[in-house]
Amino acid sequence: MTAPKVHLSEKTKTLSWELKDGTIELALHHPPCNEMGTAMLEDLEQFVATLESAEGKAGALIVYSRQEAGFSAGADLRELYAASLGLTAAERVSGVRTFLERMHRVLNAIDASPLTTIAAVHGVTFGGGFELALACDLIIADKMARFCFPELRLGLIPGFGGIPRLRRDTGNGVVRDLLLTGRSINAAKAVAAGLVSQVAAEGEVLQVARATAAQAGKFNRTTSAAAKRFLKPIPHEELRREIVATVGDLAEVEFTLEIPFVRLRTFEGLPTMVAAFTTDIPALSNWGQPLLFGPGSIHVAHTEGEYVEKKQLHEAVELYCGVARHSLEIC
Repeated sequence: MTAPKVHLSEKTKTLSWELKDGTIELALHHPPCNEMGTAMLEDLEQFVATLESAEGKAGALIVYSRQEAGFSAGADLRELYAASLGLTAAERVSGVRTFLERMHRVLNAIDASPLTTIAAVHGVTFGGGFELALACDLIIADKMARFCFPELRLGLIPGFGGIPRLRRDTGNGVVRDLLLTGRSINAAKAVAAGLVSQVAAEGEVLQVARATAAQAGKFNRTTSAAAKRFLKPIPHEELRREIVATVGDLAEVEFTLEIPFVRLRTFEGLPTMVAAFTTDIPALSNWGQPLLFGPGSIHVAHTEGEYVEKKQLHEAVELYCGVARHSLEIC
């Protein structure tokens, strides 16, 4: 995997983001209501992979929805069910575990960002969408917003980190009420519980979020980031327990290796991509700034079905020569 370029304005299938007046705005636009399936997960991974490089140019991040129905209805359960058909029980469990671990890495990256992160929510803010909002520092809600964890009605446990983050931010009474009853609460109750920081008039939540981001951007970023680390620690151990609880008795979960997103070196003309795989590169700290590239696909590498097309081998020769020429030019 090579390092993605810093795109301060980009649109993917389910998301778009841009830098505006010192604030990164991340818009969800996956109809009908920003269901969080594999497409949105891949786009979120692409976004957080570029986020760190953009942080030096911004003081805040706003996450909001362009869908009229609301912020997000949560996980795309129809997609997950369809994908499980024809799989063995072990394959289904492995797929769910991998999906959850990838989603946790994305939300942890947003949670840990030194930027002041703001979820500007309206309408339906349910399940995984609620959990995405909880990963942000502040939730600003349209007065018509509603919050809910409907998972228990379906025999499921929220799996994107919602329970630990809700416990971190509110009292246990609020957590038990939302989780054990499955009912929703409105913006007024959410602000009274300390879950929401501000309530905006209908249709004005993004404007209020922008004003809040501008206010946060007036302060020293190093000081703000240090304060955030103190006030908002990420509950890593509880997040791991949540994955175990979500998988349940179907399988034994073992956390053997956890590697954060890694951004590698790139240069003009070198194709880049975002991929979910592990690497030992972070451990090679004395080798300078590494490049990682080669023929074939990372999605089949080190598997029984690994293959490399002849065309890719020819392209790789040109690519290696280009890298060598570029390296000689900068030496």
